[in-house]
Amino acid sequence: MADIIARNGSFSAYLAYSGHLAKILYYSIPICKFFYFLYKINAMGVAKTPVRVKLITAIFTNQSKLFPTLEAELEKKYGEIDFKSPVFGFDYTDYYRDEMGPDLKKKFMSFENLIKGEELSTIKTFTNALEKKYSVKGKRTINIDPGYINNCQLVLASTKNYYHRIYLGKGIFAEVTLFFKEKTFQPLPWTYPDYKIGDSISIFNKIREIYRKQLAADGL
Repeated sequence: MADIIARNGSFSAYLAYSGHLAKILYYSIPICKFFYFLYKINAMGVAKTPVRVKLITAIFTNQSKLFPTLEAELEKKYGEIDFKSPVFGFDYTDYYRDEMGPDLKKKFMSFENLIKGEELSTIKTFTNALEKKYSVKGKRTINIDPGYINNCQLVLASTKNYYHRIYLGKGIFAEVTLFFKEKTFQPLPWTYPDYKIGDSISIFNKIREIYRKQLAADGL
């Protein structure tokens, strides 16, 4: 533009500059619109298939002899168990005492085969059927809580609705019980007491590491 102004003087330079600018805008605006359109496409949320997640279960009972039997039932259905926690006392609530008796013991485990998150409702339906199978005179002797772990959450299935739960189908709801931040799982206001103690958090962190290695092996 400086050479146009130098050759033509102030007013004629202004006209020349205006005409030149008009040509630039005339040709560039459609191009700008095109690139803006591409930007909007890329910025728009696109539905994607989620990465598979790691199935976990918690089992508690006052009949420790049932643990191997239940593990075999679950392995037959969902594949090999790749992590088992030690058995520990479950004395954080009296909610189950009348039905299942005192001295409850609990155990966490995870499964090698990864699942789709939406399968959780079907899995909960199956574990409910197992609970009924091992009931005595209409009372449960076992409780099985399935869920899953991914990179950022521990999710549990429940038959009970509440404000922090989302319906999955088949009468089953999902709850984010723990979230992963600052290199560890962390509790939420509604997290069950036995899920937020240090030993349990360590277990879930270990299972997450197993899961991450599985994803890495698959190039994810």
